[in-house]
Amino acid sequence: MSFPAHTIHLVCLCTSVTCVVLLYRGYRKSGIALLFWSTLCFVFLSFNNLLLYTNVAFLPELDLRLYRLISNLAAVTVLLCGFIWEAE
Repeated sequence: MSFPAHTIHLVCLCTSVTCVVLLYRGYRKSGIALLFWSTLCFVFLSFNNLLLYTNVAFLPELDLRLYRLISNLAAVTVLLCGFIWEAE
């Protein structure tokens, strides 16, 4: 028995949003800037998962691949900028 693909994508979306919340709580509590950059990265990754879930569950005829790639690029760029910023 296999789950429908949209169920798996919904679980991934919930997991990434949970990561955003936990990372932000950690940042607010400790003030460590790297947690802030990680939070921003996961915001973009959550948006990517939202686009993927929307594409699979509601709009299978629409190709949202470009927007998902832009979201992934933004996530990696933000995290990389955070690493560089904190290394200086």
